[in-house]
Amino acid sequence: MIKGITKRWMLNTLSVILTIIVLVVVILIFSLNRVFQSRIQQDLHSSSNELSMVFPSFEADNPTEFTSAARDYIENFDKKEQMGVMVLNSSGRVVLTSTGFLPSEKEKMNDFDAARKSDSGNAFWNGKLLSGERAMSETRIIRDENGNVVGAVRYIVSMEPAHSRIVLFSIIIIAVGIAVIAMVILSGLAFIRSIVKPIQRLSKAAAQIAQGDFSASEKIEHKYNDEIGDLCDAVSDMAKDLQTTEQMKNDFISRVSHELRTPLTAIKGWAETMQLSERGTLDRRTFDRGMSVIIKESSRLTGIVEELLDFGRIQSGRMVLMKEKMDILAEFDETVYMLKERAVEDGIHLLYDDTDVVLPPVYGDRNRLRQVFLNILDNALKYTPKGGVVAAQVLYSKDDPEVIKIVVTDSGCGIPAEDLPRVKEKFYKANQTVGGSGIGLAVADEIMNLHNGKLDIESGEGVGTTVTLTFPVYKEGDETEAAPETVKL
Repeated sequence: MIKGITKRWMLNTLSVILTIIVLVVVILIFSLNRVFQSRIQQDLHSSSNELSMVFPSFEADNPTEFTSAARDYIENFDKKEQMGVMVLNSSGRVVLTSTGFLPSEKEKMNDFDAARKSDSGNAFWNGKLLSGERAMSETRIIRDENGNVVGAVRYIVSMEPAHSRIVLFSIIIIAVGIAVIAMVILSGLAFIRSIVKPIQRLSKAAAQIAQGDFSASEKIEHKYNDEIGDLCDAVSDMAKDLQTTEQMKNDFISRVSHELRTPLTAIKGWAETMQLSERGTLDRRTFDRGMSVIIKESSRLTGIVEELLDFGRIQSGRMVLMKEKMDILAEFDETVYMLKERAVEDGIHLLYDDTDVVLPPVYGDRNRLRQVFLNILDNALKYTPKGGVVAAQVLYSKDDPEVIKIVVTDSGCGIPAEDLPRVKEKFYKANQTVGGSGIGLAVADEIMNLHNGKLDIESGEGVGTTVTLTFPVYKEGDETEAAPETVKL
C-alpha cells in the first residue's frame, strides 16, 4: 500500500505532471491534424484559383461550350496524381471527371450547394464518401457575365494517406508521452526512495535511541551530502550527545549519592555513639566534637539539598527571584568573611583586595547572588592545595561605568583545555577526584544569566583558574522589566 511521502507525491506532483503531459499530447495531435488538413485545403484552394484564368465568359444557355472548355482543362490538369477533378453542370450533376468514372448519383455534394449560396463562389467539404473513404473537396462555381451559374469544378483529395500519417505521428507522440511519463514515474520513485528510505532508517534509529539504545546511531548511513545527509549527521550527533548526557547524569547520580552518604554516615555514627554511651560517661569534649560534626554535616546536607532544589527549578523552567536594589560589595564582603576561617583551616591564603570606590547599586536577588559568590569561592578553595592562594577583588572603573566585575583567582590544579568549554554544563564535572555534585556551577551560571550578567572562566592546567562575574549596574526602570514572581528560565 502506497502511503506517506510517496502517496503525497503521486497525488500532488505526479498528478499535475501527468495532466500536463496528457494535455501536451492532445494539443500536439490536434495541431498535427489541423496542419495536415490546412495544407490539403491550401492545395485545393490554390488549384481552384486557377479557374478564373482558364474559363472565359460563357452563356448560361450554352453548356456545350463550357463542357468543351472543362474537358480541355481536365486533360491538361497537372495535379491528377494529387487530387481528382470533377466538372458539374448548373444543376450540380457530374458530367466529367479526371478519372473517367462518374460518381454515384447518391453521392451528396454539399459543397456545391454551399458554393452556390456563398458570395465567394466556393466552399469546402470534409467527410466520408459512400465507400467509407475519408476525403476533402472544394467546389468553385463558374458564372456568366450576368451572374448565372454555368457550372462548377470540384477538386477532391483522399484523406486516407493523410489520416494514416496523422495516426502514425499520433502513435509516436503518444509513445513519447508514455515514455516521458514512465521516466518521470521511475525517476520520481527513485528520488522519493532516496528520501523515504533514509528517513525510515532514521525513524527506526530514533526509536531505538528513545529506548536508550544509543548504538543505533552507528547504523545510520550517510550517502548524500544534502539535507538528508545533514539530518543523518544531526541525529548521529544528537545520539552521541544524549549518550554523553546519560553518562553524565549517571555519574551525577552516583556523585550525589556519595555526597549524601558521607555526611549521613558521619551524622548517624556520631548520633549512635552519643546514644549508646552511658549517661554521664561521655566527656564534654567528645560531646562537643560530635555535635560539631553533626551540625557541620547537616549544613553540608542542607547545601546539597538546596543545590538539588535549585537544579530542579532550572530543569522545570521556573525560578523565582526576589529582586531589589542592593549593595553588591557588602554581600561579597560578607561571603568572603564567612569563608576566611575555612581557608585558614585548609592552609590556604585567602586574599581580598577591598575597594575604596563607592559602587553604584545592583538590581538583583541578594540571596541568589550570595549563592553564586559562595559557589565560586568554594570551588576556588576546594581545588587549591594547601599553601596555595585564592585572591578576590571587586573592580569598577569610570571608563566602563555600566558594569561591576568580581574577579576570583586561584592557584589550584586548573581545568584542562578540553574540559573548559563544558564546565558550566549540567552534570559535567571535569575533576572527578574532588567532591561535589557537579551542578553548582551550572546553577550559578543560570542565576547570572537571570541577572543579565555573565560568568566567564579562564584556566590553565597546573596554573590555576580565574572566574569573572560581570553585573550590570542599576538603572531607573529595571523594576518594570520583569516582575520578581514571574522570572523564568
